[in-house]
Amino acid sequence: MALKIRTVDGVTIITPRGMLLGGKETDELRQKIVELNDAGNQQLLINLGDVNHMSSMGLTTLFLARAKYVKRNAWVKICSVGEKIRQIFVLVQLPLVFGDDLHETEEEALASFRAASPTRG
Repeated sequence: MALKIRTVDGVTIITPRGMLLGGKETDELRQKIVELNDAGNQQLLINLGDVNHMSSMGLTTLFLARAKYVKRNAWVKICSVGEKIRQIFVLVQLPLVFGDDLHETEEEALASFRAASPTRG
C-alpha cells in the first residue's frame, strides 16, 4: 500500500489505497497517524476514496486516530467513503463516533475545517 500524503490549507490529507485488512497496509496508516499526532498535527483528513476493502483492524485504526486527536483538542475527519465501506461503517455505527466529521467529498471536508476553529472546545 502506498499512502498519499499532502497538505492543503493547513490540513494534512492521508489517502490510503487498496485494502485496510490489518496487515502491512494498516500498520503503515496507523504509524503515519501516530507520527502526525506525536508531532502535534491539529487537522487530519483521511480520504478513503481509494480504499476498496476494510476489516475491523482498519476500523480500529480510524477509531483510535479519532480518540487520540480529540484527546488533544484536534480534528480527524473522514471523506470519500465508498458504498461498500459505508455499509461497514453503518453496521458498526462509526457514523455515531465521527458524527459531522464524515464528509461525502474532500472539498466538503476541507470546507468544514475552514468553517470550524482550529481546535476543539
